[in-house]
Amino acid sequence: MTNASASPQKLFEAVALGPLTLPHRLVMAPLTRNRATPEGVPTPLMATYYAQRATAALIIAEASTPNAVGQTYPNITAIHSPAHIAGWRRVTEAVRAEGGRMFLQIQHGGRAGHPDTSGLTPVAPSPIALPETIHTSAGRVPSVVPREMTAEDIASTVADFAAAARNAIEAGFEGVEVHSANGHLLHQFLGRGTNRRTDAYGGSVEHRIRFVVEVTEAVAAAIGPERVGLRISPWSTVNGMEEGDTEEIYPALLGALAGSGLAYLHVGYADPEDPVLQRIRKDWPGTLMANPVLPKDRIPDDGGLAHGERLLAAGADVIALGRPFLANPDLIRRMRTGAPVNQVRDAYMMYVGGETGYTDYPTLDAVG
Repeated sequence: MTNASASPQKLFEAVALGPLTLPHRLVMAPLTRNRATPEGVPTPLMATYYAQRATAALIIAEASTPNAVGQTYPNITAIHSPAHIAGWRRVTEAVRAEGGRMFLQIQHGGRAGHPDTSGLTPVAPSPIALPETIHTSAGRVPSVVPREMTAEDIASTVADFAAAARNAIEAGFEGVEVHSANGHLLHQFLGRGTNRRTDAYGGSVEHRIRFVVEVTEAVAAAIGPERVGLRISPWSTVNGMEEGDTEEIYPALLGALAGSGLAYLHVGYADPEDPVLQRIRKDWPGTLMANPVLPKDRIPDDGGLAHGERLLAAGADVIALGRPFLANPDLIRRMRTGAPVNQVRDAYMMYVGGETGYTDYPTLDAVG
């Protein structure tokens, strides 16, 4: 449903999303923060961080891997062992105690992984290396040529995503987001530049969307489609992505999933003037979540409110914000009152360290 106009009042209206009724339309987007243990277990500090931000309409927790080979960077979270489930349960309980709600993003890095991090040769649709260096605990290192996935690898990865979704529900999440964006494994299958296969998973657009459809349908079958979102990023060149035929990929993908009953579709790098976003709104019958493109050098003075309003006017139903929530635990209060927002103090601390740049951003109460 497309809105002819939008206003701050619209952003603060309740909205249904899957099994939930969200109190407003401003969601915390998934943000990798690298504060887990080396084994991918969430820490008590992470419970504090997320609980601080529980006034978001929904928190989509950071990307978590469904298996060991899917790990991309050091100290990112996972959701494929009892220890992972227990660690995440501490987080969801802390957020729920503050009145919040959480989904978990499930991500496989594909060729964006490295043996120095996972201990395994990364896998991908085709043996094409990432055209850039990769961050490891030892610093930036050259990428490696991934192993081309076999039919058996594909089937087991589909099963791993479904198992990860069940684990997420056991850990207390309300649902999961399947990550098919930003140049990670599912996105790699979509792009002509990263998928050179000649079997049923490569070549035509219909073949290249097959893996994403199979993963999404398996996750939906495991926990119910109303508890599943899908993240996409049309046009994104992150991690060396070359989609090649964006205008054809996404109508085909959404056509295959439009009747699946998913909780939402999440579009990254959303531009209200982009014809692809307009086509997505036309093709997608369900809830549309949009993540706006904010200035890289600073958070807007309104925290992203105006960007959200424009996306609502373009047909989005829910707005996902990243850095504004990162730097402002009480972002919703600041937006409602027009109070000044914190800026990200040190971009380096987004991905390393402990409390600094993580749980120490001041609230309005703390500054008087």
